[in-house]
Amino acid sequence: MRIGACQTPEILADVDAAVRVVQDFASEADIAGVDLLLFPECFLQGYLVTDEHVRGQALEIGSSACNSVLARLAGIEQMLVLGMIERADGAFHNTAVVVIGGQVVGRYRKTFLTSGEAVFTPGDDYPTFEHGGVRFGINICFDTQHAQAAAAVAARGAQVLLVPAQNMMRWESAFHWQHRHNEIRACRARETGMWLVSADVTGERGSDRIGLGPTGFLNPTGETVGQVPTGVVGLVFADT
Repeated sequence: MRIGACQTPEILADVDAAVRVVQDFASEADIAGVDLLLFPECFLQGYLVTDEHVRGQALEIGSSACNSVLARLAGIEQMLVLGMIERADGAFHNTAVVVIGGQVVGRYRKTFLTSGEAVFTPGDDYPTFEHGGVRFGINICFDTQHAQAAAAVAARGAQVLLVPAQNMMRWESAFHWQHRHNEIRACRARETGMWLVSADVTGERGSDRIGLGPTGFLNPTGETVGQVPTGVVGLVFADT
């Protein structure tokens, strides 16, 4: 299976703009023969974990509002793994949905939440999915700092771990963490023997925050085998 990892601009509270970005990447992926596209954490509505943003932007899967968004993705050939803010039964989740042909065929809810994510309710399961003969699972960003999250995916027979991430940080933190993200992810790859694919945002938010990624691929020995350059919106792909 050929997987594409998308390094995107940060888009906040503009679902229409986010959908257009997904469509643009899908067009590029068509040319490259990509089977699956991975997008960053909460990409659809933007990762801003204030009560106002989450409550105002959350979508319930199966609702008319969500279905209208999905209808715009129906013509995309690739399977999509897309970060979103989900509302369900009065709770809010940091979710990655698995979409094909404009239909949600699965989802994963972030299990390990940071101290700043109190607005979300954690997930409690590690589903796996199959596409193109390859089984994959999902960890979201901070999940990868907990070995048991990747191990739970591997225990279900996954060969690939997809990691939607969002590391738009204050400048000093962003540069401190820039290379540490892959150091941590490499541990998960080596422990489990899975490929690890991450997608993140890039660019700046105001004068005090910057997104440095990384977006790319680690092989099962933890080596970086493809990565979008820092500060560049772009697509990297690899066969897993």
